[in-house]
Amino acid sequence: MTANIPFPLREPQQKEQTPQAFQPNLNVVLVCPDCRVTPPHIVEEFASGDLVCGDCGLVLGDRIIDTRSEWRTFANDEGDDPSRVGAAADPLLDGNQLDTVISRRDGGTGAAKDLNKVHGRATAVKGERNLVQAYKEISAMCDSISLSKIVSDTAKQLYKRVEDEKLLRGKSSDAIIAACIFIACRQEKVGRTFREICALTRVPKKEIGRCYKSLQNKLLTNPTIMHSEDLMSRFCSNLQLPNYVQKAGMDLVKRAKELGTLAGKSPISVAAACIYLVSYLFRTPKSTRDIANVAGVSEVTIKSAYKSLYNERTKLIDIEALRARPHGENLSFEDLAIP
Repeated sequence: MTANIPFPLREPQQKEQTPQAFQPNLNVVLVCPDCRVTPPHIVEEFASGDLVCGDCGLVLGDRIIDTRSEWRTFANDEGDDPSRVGAAADPLLDGNQLDTVISRRDGGTGAAKDLNKVHGRATAVKGERNLVQAYKEISAMCDSISLSKIVSDTAKQLYKRVEDEKLLRGKSSDAIIAACIFIACRQEKVGRTFREICALTRVPKKEIGRCYKSLQNKLLTNPTIMHSEDLMSRFCSNLQLPNYVQKAGMDLVKRAKELGTLAGKSPISVAAACIYLVSYLFRTPKSTRDIANVAGVSEVTIKSAYKSLYNERTKLIDIEALRARPHGENLSFEDLAIP
């Protein structure tokens, strides 16, 4: 598969092909018969409609078509757009997309609106209609959880590949959309958990997991592993914690990863436990219930991970360095909650 196709199929390693026999070059090159300069210097004179050699002036063709933009307007006082071409082609839709569209504006009689509706039903393609509906759902879901446009476009491209190749036969469109959004988030390094995608799409976690694994085996995707650092900023923002607390939490996550204090814990549990510790350390305490509601983990999980952090607190946190920072005066381990 070419690299221009998004999400190419995983193909087995092909064996080395034998060299092909020599074939003639069938490309047609226009050369001036007098000059015979290579590469040829051919000029298109659209004003006269001639094709002229730029070196000797020999006319090589006449009545050529002007392919440049048309800057005259033929509108009946309904707009000032001089362009007579349609909108740009949408790469997410099939076909040449050169259909005629009947305007809805007719002075208020309503006949044009009815004609537009009937014409749309007559010319609509069923597969394209399903694609457009799926794209609308993906856009709405991504907007509802503040995902960027690049994540939305990546999910749409992936969904189109799945539909074109019929990779997930028998799966519901909701499950396919959920898996596409999850893979797009991982590929664009946007931290979103399975639980958040489940709450967004209302699709069971097992169904999303099956579709995700199937697409991973059939398509060449590049999903990254979600780290605790990717979740810290969003969790702290939802908990309305200041930036200096968030920065201290990021440093704690990195230090805990270096020492292996929370080895084997999920990134969500690590982020939640670190937020719980630094919130008490900076005297902006957040309860385990509040953090559990934001992170989507149980309070028991947070307390279990926090206990490991509390036992290694002197190795994980350089209290003197934190006191030298702004808002770090009089910090003490005595403010931490005892597990």
